Amino acid sequence: MKHLFRILPLIAALVIASCSGSSKEVVPEKTDPPTISFDKVSYTVKLGKSITITPTCKNVEGATYSWVMNGSVISTSQSLTFQGTEISENYITLTVTTKFGSASKEIKVTVAAQLLPKVLVAVPDGGFTILKDSELKLTPTVENETGATYIWYVDNTQVATTKDYTYKSSATGTHTLKVVMTNEDGSAEFSFTVKVCAESDMPFSWNFESDTYNYSTGRTIRILIRKVENAFDATYKWVLDGVEKQNSNQNYFLCNETAVGAHTLVVTMTNKYGSLTKTLTVNVCPAEGTYKRTGGSAPCNKVYEFTPAPGQFINEGYTATTQQEACKFAEDKFKTQGIVSLGAWGGYIVVGFDHSIVNDGGYNIAVTGNSFTNSSEPGIVWVMQDENGNGLPDDTWYELKGSDYSTETRDYSITYYKPTSSKSPVLWTSSDGKSGSIDYLSAYHTQDSYFPAWVSGTYTLYGSSLISKTVEVSKDVWYNRDFEWGYADNFSNTDRLSSDSNSSGGANDNHFKISDAVRWDGSAANLQYVDFVKVQTGLSAKAGWIGELSTEVLGVKDYNLLK
Repeated sequence: MKHLFRILPLIAALVIASCSGSSKEVVPEKTDPPTISFDKVSYTVKLGKSITITPTCKNVEGATYSWVMNGSVISTSQSLTFQGTEISENYITLTVTTKFGSASKEIKVTVAAQLLPKVLVAVPDGGFTILKDSELKLTPTVENETGATYIWYVDNTQVATTKDYTYKSSATGTHTLKVVMTNEDGSAEFSFTVKVCAESDMPFSWNFESDTYNYSTGRTIRILIRKVENAFDATYKWVLDGVEKQNSNQNYFLCNETAVGAHTLVVTMTNKYGSLTKTLTVNVCPAEGTYKRTGGSAPCNKVYEFTPAPGQFINEGYTATTQQEACKFAEDKFKTQGIVSLGAWGGYIVVGFDHSIVNDGGYNIAVTGNSFTNSSEPGIVWVMQDENGNGLPDDTWYELKGSDYSTETRDYSITYYKPTSSKSPVLWTSSDGKSGSIDYLSAYHTQDSYFPAWVSGTYTLYGSSLISKTVEVSKDVWYNRDFEWGYADNFSNTDRLSSDSNSSGGANDNHFKISDAVRWDGSAANLQYVDFVKVQTGLSAKAGWIGELSTEVLGVKDYNLLK
């Protein structure tokens, strides 16, 4: 999310000194230059109407103001009233000058013939399925809602005139819901289906990370059932090679089979309405070290997967319609230390090396980002050994524990819904019941969609989620506070191994220890080496008009080769 021209200047602290032994305070003359902030960077006004824009300016004693458009001064007041006389896009620069300096900031004002409404609802593929007599709370995301009215319909019958609506039905069957939003320029509508079921007809669903699990003999892995829906009174049975295991009746299985080879794991869910079975393969691989590779020297020689979350830099300046094309884009960027944005929470990239990175107890991995003070967008780093020796990252991931590991939420997920129209926000829902959107920021990033073009439809990302440290320190001034250590694209005083302030927002490295790798329960993984690294955006947050936080990666390196 970071580009320097979009980061507001830091606010200088005002120091008030007092004279010892005097009954009066002596306040030195303030010598700070002025600062400017707007509540947004892009404004829209309807043709024939006016808009008044008032920035927040500080350190402005004795200041002069100059609003310039197309080389001409159009106002010398602190506020600008702009008349929409013709359809146009206008770039206007405000300069504030005092005897201690000046500050300038540009905004965009668009004059539009109409401000048409837009209304969207986060709907799963195929519509909603709910239990009869249960509540479905619907909160649409809207644009141009000034003066807007709302009407909700169920099967063409009007049921509500509020923006938000809670649907509840005791009648089973499939129903069509529609919301119509109207402002003075027109109407917009969004319709979808809701299937209302009796409890016995509610479809059970579950999700597994993979159909095949690989790990080295002597280790224990957790096989977790993810995104369980409509379980009701479900019990679970885990049968490995025909033998039921004692840690049954849980939505996870701790597998510690030691016999090298392929094993069959059958998982059965049973509730009062029926049962469902899933067959998995567990490959117990030879002991750690069997497939350790030596002799290579590439920083990272391959991008195996690039699956970002939606974000304002996704699809911008590149075209990728397949996973292969997306990986090629990322590889090419890394060759020139270009920026690869991982999008919002959960977006990730997986890279591999032509050799194993050895754990020597110190820092072993460097991930390049572009953080600077109060502009940190932390990415969680995961590592993997090539335990089955096939050269692919299809084995067990281990998280590298950072400073905030104890407060993060693990086994977290967010589902992103593909927009049904261009230049629209991307809606999402999370495993903890929250919802939100990745806003469309038309002032800077005008590609048709922020949803990855190579992802076919609604998708869910899984991982660990940090607690956000993004704060609005004053009106429209946002800080993405730094984390202590252990994250990519984070301005750490510990693992950057540098005291440089990096005020220019240039490339700088965070460093990581393989010895910080942990298992699902937080215990040490004790890995002797790793072959693959995954970097994943670690928190879900927005910084006002600046948009979503997104980890940026400019490269991944074997730090052992550099130190």
